Amino acid sequence: MATASRKPASPRPPSPREAAERLMARYVDASGAGDRGDMLRDTIGTPAEALWRSLLAGGISLGGGSLAGLQARVATQAHEIGTAFRLAGETTERDWPLSALPLLIAEREWRQIEAGIAQRAELHERLLADIYGPHALLEEGMLPAAVFAGSPNFWRGMTNVPPPGGRYLHIYAADIGRGPDGEWRVLGDHVRMPTGAGYALENRQAQSRVMGDLLNRLNVQRLSPFFSAFRDGIAAVCRRSDPRIGLLTPGRYNQSYAEQAHLARTMGMLLVEGEDLAVVEDKLFVRTIEGLKRVDALWRRLDTRWLDPLAFDSSSGIGVPGMMDAMAAGDCVVANHPGVGVVESRALAAFMPALARRLVHTGLLLPNIATWWCGQPTECAEVEDMLDRLIVAPAFGDAQALPAGPVLGAGLAGPARQRLLDELRRRPQDYVGQEVVRLSTMPVIRDGEIVPRPFVLRVFAARDADGRWVTMPGGFARIGDDEDVRAATMGEGTFSADVCVVAEKPVDIRITELRSDVRIRRNPGILQSRAADNLFWLGRYLERGETTLRLVRAALGNASGAGDDATAGRLAEQLVSSGAAARRAKSVGKDLAALARAALDDAQEPASVRGLLGAARSIGEGVRERLSADVWRLLDAPLPPPSSSDPAALLAQAAMLGERFAAFVGLAAENMTRTSAWRFHDLGRRIERGATVARLVRAFAPDDAGTDDLTILLDLLDSQISYRARYPEGVSLIAARDLLLLDPWNPRSLAYQVDRIDWHLKALPSLRDDGMPEEPAELATWLMAAIATSHAESFGADAATRFENQFYALADAIGTRYFLQGAQALRGTNTMRLA
Repeated sequence: MATASRKPASPRPPSPREAAERLMARYVDASGAGDRGDMLRDTIGTPAEALWRSLLAGGISLGGGSLAGLQARVATQAHEIGTAFRLAGETTERDWPLSALPLLIAEREWRQIEAGIAQRAELHERLLADIYGPHALLEEGMLPAAVFAGSPNFWRGMTNVPPPGGRYLHIYAADIGRGPDGEWRVLGDHVRMPTGAGYALENRQAQSRVMGDLLNRLNVQRLSPFFSAFRDGIAAVCRRSDPRIGLLTPGRYNQSYAEQAHLARTMGMLLVEGEDLAVVEDKLFVRTIEGLKRVDALWRRLDTRWLDPLAFDSSSGIGVPGMMDAMAAGDCVVANHPGVGVVESRALAAFMPALARRLVHTGLLLPNIATWWCGQPTECAEVEDMLDRLIVAPAFGDAQALPAGPVLGAGLAGPARQRLLDELRRRPQDYVGQEVVRLSTMPVIRDGEIVPRPFVLRVFAARDADGRWVTMPGGFARIGDDEDVRAATMGEGTFSADVCVVAEKPVDIRITELRSDVRIRRNPGILQSRAADNLFWLGRYLERGETTLRLVRAALGNASGAGDDATAGRLAEQLVSSGAAARRAKSVGKDLAALARAALDDAQEPASVRGLLGAARSIGEGVRERLSADVWRLLDAPLPPPSSSDPAALLAQAAMLGERFAAFVGLAAENMTRTSAWRFHDLGRRIERGATVARLVRAFAPDDAGTDDLTILLDLLDSQISYRARYPEGVSLIAARDLLLLDPWNPRSLAYQVDRIDWHLKALPSLRDDGMPEEPAELATWLMAAIATSHAESFGADAATRFENQFYALADAIGTRYFLQGAQALRGTNTMRLA
C-alpha cells in the first residue's frame, strides 16, 4: 500500500537573538582585518558585549526581522522630525543621514572623555583670557605671537575688552577619535560657533521614537539636562533675573539653519537675525509688534567678522550695528565671546601640552594628535624629513599650497610635492605637520548586514548656572563611507549616528527630564516683527494659492465648451490678471485649458499654484521654529511633476493639491495657539480673501450677470451648498451678492472677513498712549462702516473696487505699523516702548 509523501517542514526563522549572534560573528571576522580598533569587536569577552548583543537583537525585532527595516524606520522618523542640512552653495535642504545603530559607550569609559573635555574647555577659557589680556604667555616665551596674531580669527580690537559675565566661553565642542589601542585623542576644537548639538538632540529623538523602550532598558543617559544647564548658565550671568535670550542666526540659507531652528524651539530662545535687532543707548533690543524689547543674551551662530559692521567688517549686512557697544557696557552677554576662534588654529595644537601644564597645572587628559608648527625652524625641518609619514595642513584656515585643505604627504608627487616644499620654505608659518591618525570603527547597517566604518565623535560641554563645565552625555558621530580608517581621508563623513552613554545603573527619567523650578506663565511671549511679517505673508500666499486652484478647477470644467462663452472669458481674464497665467497668455491667448495648466503647474508664473506653494515654503522657512512638524512637512513636501495636458489628469492633480490646502487650513484652525502669531497668519488670510471676494464679485456678478456666471462664482467662493439650502427656488443676482458680500455668518463672505479683521486688530497691541486708533484700526473701522451701510442691490463694480483697494491699503498699513525693519523701528517715539 502506497503511503503519501510528507512535505518537509520549512526551517524555523532565527529569533532576533539568534540573528544578532550570527551578525556579530560575521562582523567580528570582518572588523578583525588590519591594524584598527573597533567599538563592537573590542567588547568581546567583556560585560559590554551584552549591550551590543541586546542592541542588535532589539533592533532586528523592531525592524520586522531585519536591520534594514530598522534603518528605514529610523530614517523615516528623522524626516518626520524635520532634521535637515544643506551643503555650501545649495538652496535646497537634504535629509539628515542618520544611521539606525547608535554608538554605545560604557559609563566608565565616558567618564574619562568627560573629564578630558571639561579640562580642555577650561584650558581654552584661560588661554583666551591671556591672549586678549595680559599676554603673560607671550612674555614668558611659551607662545609665539605669530601663533595667535597670524590667525584670521584674532581680532586685535577685542584686546582688553572683558566679556560680559566674565566668561569667554559658554559652550565648547571637540572632535575626538579613538585609536587602535582604544585611546581617545582630540582631532579639533570648536569654539567660534560649535555646531551639531541640535543634530545630536534630533538624532536621539529619532532613535527614541523607534527604539525608546530598548534605550531605556540599556540605561542610556538623557541629553535634555545638558541643554537646560546650558541655558541656565547663560541666564546666570545676565543682569536681569528673568533674561530674554536669543539665538542669532545668519538666516534661512545657512547650512545648519534647520538645526538652529530646532534648538531655538527646544531651548525657548528667540530665533533672531541681525535685522531683528537694534542697539539703543548701549542696550540690545529686538524689534517686535509691541515695539522694542530688551535682549539680555545671544547664542551666536554668526561669525565674529559679520557680528557688528561698526567694529569688525564694515561690509556686513547681517550683523547688528553697535553690538560691541552693548557688550562693552555689560548689558549683552554673547555666547561665545567675539574673537574666541583664535584658539581653533592647528598651529596652537603644537603648544597645547605645555600650555596645559602652565594654565591648568596638569597634563592633557585627552591628548592632541602630534603636531609640528612649521613656523619654528627645527619643527619645519622635521616636517620636511617626515613628509611621507605626516599630513600637511594649513596652520590658520587656508594656505596657498593647499587649496583643498589637508593632504597626505605620501600622496604628493612631482610638481605638487615640489610646490608644497617651496611654500614651506617661503611661508613656513602657514603650515603644520600632523601625524596620520588611524581611527577605530563602529558597526553600520549596509544591505541588512553590519559592516565596520571609521568614525569621529563630536562632544559638547557647556557652563551651568554655577559656572562649572557640564558635558553632554553623548554627542553625534560622523561616519566615513568606506573602510579607510585614516582620519585625513574621512572628511565630514557621509552618515551620522547617535552616541549613547550607557549608565551602570537604571536612569531615573523623573530626575533627568522633569524640572520643579518652572514658574507658571500664560503670556505667550514676544513676537518679532520679522516673524509676524512672515506669518502674515504665509497666510496670504496660501489663501492666494487656494483661490488660484479654484479658478483652475472651474476653468478645466468650462474648457470642454459646455459653459457660456462670456463666463469662460471671465475665467480666462482672472487667470491672466492674477498673474497665474500671464506669461502663457502671450502665446495661447484665451485658450482656457492651456491657461489652466499654466496656472496650476508653471513654476515660471509667479502666481501659479506651484509658484505660490514655492513662495509659501520659502517664507515659512523663515519662521520654522514657530511651525509644527506637520505644517513644515506640508510646506516642504515635493510637488508632483507637471501634468500632461489631459484635463482629467489636471483635475486629479488639482484635487490632490486641494487636499493639501485644506490640511493647511485645518492645522491653523485646530493646532495654532491663539496668540499674536496666529492672529497675523489669519489676518493675512482674511485680507487676501476679502480682496479676492471683491474682485470675483466684480468680475462674475455685474448687473448683467447670467446663471453660469453666478454658478461659477458660488463655486469659486465655496458657497454653493449654503446658497442652495437658503434659496431652493433658483439663482438670483441679488441673493448671491447678499450671501457673498453682506452675510455675517458665511465664512467666505466679505462681511465675515471684515469682522474677523476688526476683531484681530482690536486684540493686537497699540503703541499709542493717547487712546487714539492706529492707522490699521482706522481702516478696519471704515470697512466695518461700509459693510454696515451697503446693500446688495447697489453693490456694483465701483463698490467692489473700493473694497478691494481698501483691503490692500490695510495690508500696507499693517506692514508699516507692525513689521518694523531697519531704522524704521528707531524712528519717532511711538515705537520706542522699551522693556
